[in-house]
Amino acid sequence: MLYLLYELIQNTEAGRVLNFLRYPTFRIIAAGVFALLLGMLIGPRLIARLRLKQHGQSNVREDTPDTHQKKKGTPTMGGALILICIAAGTLLFADLKSRGVWVMILLTFGYGFIGFLDDWLKLSKRNSKGLAGRKKMVLQTVFYLIAIFGLMCTWTKADGSFGPTLLIDTRLTLPFVPSHWFNPDLGWFYVVFAWVVIVGTSNAVNLTDGLDGLAIVPTIVSAVTFCVLCYVAGTTLHIADTETVNGVARLTATPLYRYLGILQVPGGAELAVFCASIVGAGISFLWFNTYPASVFMGDIGSLALGGALGALAVFSKNEVVSAIIHGIFFAEALSVMIQVASFKMTGKRVFKMAPVHHHFELKGLAEPKIIVRFWIVAILCGGVALLSLKLR
Repeated sequence: MLYLLYELIQNTEAGRVLNFLRYPTFRIIAAGVFALLLGMLIGPRLIARLRLKQHGQSNVREDTPDTHQKKKGTPTMGGALILICIAAGTLLFADLKSRGVWVMILLTFGYGFIGFLDDWLKLSKRNSKGLAGRKKMVLQTVFYLIAIFGLMCTWTKADGSFGPTLLIDTRLTLPFVPSHWFNPDLGWFYVVFAWVVIVGTSNAVNLTDGLDGLAIVPTIVSAVTFCVLCYVAGTTLHIADTETVNGVARLTATPLYRYLGILQVPGGAELAVFCASIVGAGISFLWFNTYPASVFMGDIGSLALGGALGALAVFSKNEVVSAIIHGIFFAEALSVMIQVASFKMTGKRVFKMAPVHHHFELKGLAEPKIIVRFWIVAILCGGVALLSLKLR
């Protein structure tokens, strides 16, 4: 909103005062700081209200170690705080003319709505089952299709005929491989591939949210990583480089994305504003969610954040490298799939309990130690993903 206001008055005296709003770097930092301060300000009241509304409710999952029973009475649905802060930071500081921003908002809050339904059913029915898995998947797919065919498609072709044309770059990029070497075009199959990335990431984050602070820090690390990746792919900055013409080397200005060997992402800087809002909102939530937690994220937060991170992976053209960025989430989801497959085929379990963080709990590791070690691995994964930029 502030950026649109600046565009309206940029040729006036007031516009010259607000000239700093035209710089994406300022708006990225401002969005993060604003989301953080807002979360710290409204967090205590929101948590107190949740505690009052959920008094006497057990928000502990049934499929968890017995040690989790001591957490009974801790309110859930704290993800609402995260969503409020993300919305505020993004709507205030992003360019709202960007399609990418609205896709992020639609998928984040659409998946947040699914999570709200799940949490509400758990509370109203007084059990930890909530919304059936198939119904979740159907709703996730519906919101995904609305985003793709409603916002990222045009329905009038160049010759005037009616038909869908994707506004997404359907080429695939690989980590450590420059885009000019290898980036296959998946065509319409990319829509299916992107669905797997977005829905898979949403559910993986949901599985990870089982210990105090376990899911939110890897989410923050992923958002910081995507913030950098989106900015370098979407910025208009150029870097000094040399090129050889007729055997003579000369200095030239090369776009940053081309210098790094990645695909250009139009509007990438605005996606970075959205990422910064996630970072600020996540840090403010961590203040209340760190061990021992004063509030749980709930599915309203985990499904929404997972949907946002999956969408960022797709629309920043880091679909494959997101498996590295989301290393913790990927490992948690993989542990569940291995456990289920092993039990169905052999009748034996690979882990003491899945997801894998419960396995470590049952092996005797203290919860804070598991959490911090997972945080360290998440930071390492983000660092490796950023290294792939230069190694491309």
